[in-house]
Amino acid sequence: MSKNKHSHSHWKIPTGLLEGDRRVVARTISQIEHGEVAPGAVAAALTARLGRAHVLGITGAPGAGKSTLVHAMLGELLARGRRIAVVAVDPSSPVSGGAVLGDRVRMGQHGAHPDVFIRSLATRGHLGGLSSSTEEIVDVLDAAGFDAIIIETVGAGQSEVEIMRVADTRIVACPPGLGDSVQAIKAGILEIADILVVTKSDLPGADSTVRDLKDMLHLRAKPLAGAWTVPVLGTSAERGADVAALLDQVAAHLAVAGRAQRLRARPTPKVQAAPGDIKTRVLALAGADPFVRSLGITCTDAGAGTATVAMTVGPQHLNFNGTCHGGAIFTLADTAFGLASNSHGKVAAGIDAHITYQQAARTGDQLQAKAVEVSRSRKLAVYRIDVTRGDGALISSFTGTVYVTGLDIKLPVQETM
Repeated sequence: MSKNKHSHSHWKIPTGLLEGDRRVVARTISQIEHGEVAPGAVAAALTARLGRAHVLGITGAPGAGKSTLVHAMLGELLARGRRIAVVAVDPSSPVSGGAVLGDRVRMGQHGAHPDVFIRSLATRGHLGGLSSSTEEIVDVLDAAGFDAIIIETVGAGQSEVEIMRVADTRIVACPPGLGDSVQAIKAGILEIADILVVTKSDLPGADSTVRDLKDMLHLRAKPLAGAWTVPVLGTSAERGADVAALLDQVAAHLAVAGRAQRLRARPTPKVQAAPGDIKTRVLALAGADPFVRSLGITCTDAGAGTATVAMTVGPQHLNFNGTCHGGAIFTLADTAFGLASNSHGKVAAGIDAHITYQQAARTGDQLQAKAVEVSRSRKLAVYRIDVTRGDGALISSFTGTVYVTGLDIKLPVQETM
């Protein structure tokens, strides 16, 4: 029997983490990335230690110079006596699921400094510009005593609005020469900006891009008295004064908006039912689903907000190319999604789902789908589901959102064998 990856459901703060021991911080982040800590366990253990760090989100289109800007900001922040952590979220390889670690290379000059900690994360198919574990990792870095935490997102475009939930101050980097494309993207990531930065401002077209962005801001609703007015800055990493002016604006925004915005948005933790009761409920739901049974899908584990299901690929699962049908893989992931979202005892109805396929599965492959609750409010909950093969290879990634009704789940009557 394979080891349950979420073995640390009652996670304890490692010795040295709160003192900022770099090795302990790195090891803790690795455990979170590999799914060795149950969702919510880190936040629950660290709650009293959170809220000190200022979280900066830097996003923008690919090629906007985000990594170069972060590198320049690191130098200026160090000069101001800050301890800084950088979380660079990289696109996953469609083959291996690994990250392209170019960001860490570009920032390498500061990486060895004792007051700087840099970590690259792979999105692994997660939508929204962030890794699914980013927020938990920010909690770890916050508790470890860093003054500022910089999150550099993938740079995929309008889908990156997820940074709104995590960052206190959101910086959108725009390269010179946007021109008419400002109109095309203004409804996306530009709308989340607290500060707009035109990078590479020593290049032709930078001044006109600054004007375009200022014109775009005029289309927004006029800010209320005392509210933050979004500035548009031109920066060049070669000019230290530009970066200093940017960080002055960051400090000014912090004075208006404050820290720890991500914590304010979190739902109040609820008392969970006993683990045995939850597992019994989920197993009963899985066993009463005739469609799931017809595909040979079985539930192997369950808890509050989590469920694991398994399936061995057989002839009935194949498509015309002789590989596992995408619909069968979707059903496997969707089954874990449905069971996990209904584990709390209230009927949860799926309202949105996205799936990516990393590689094919074939006859005889043993597939497992593990659903993990990413966030939960009174009415909505979001889940991440990874479909893996017996050797650990990632087959598919699935994200889903449910609407939580007020109806109690009625456990089905078990059929007699």
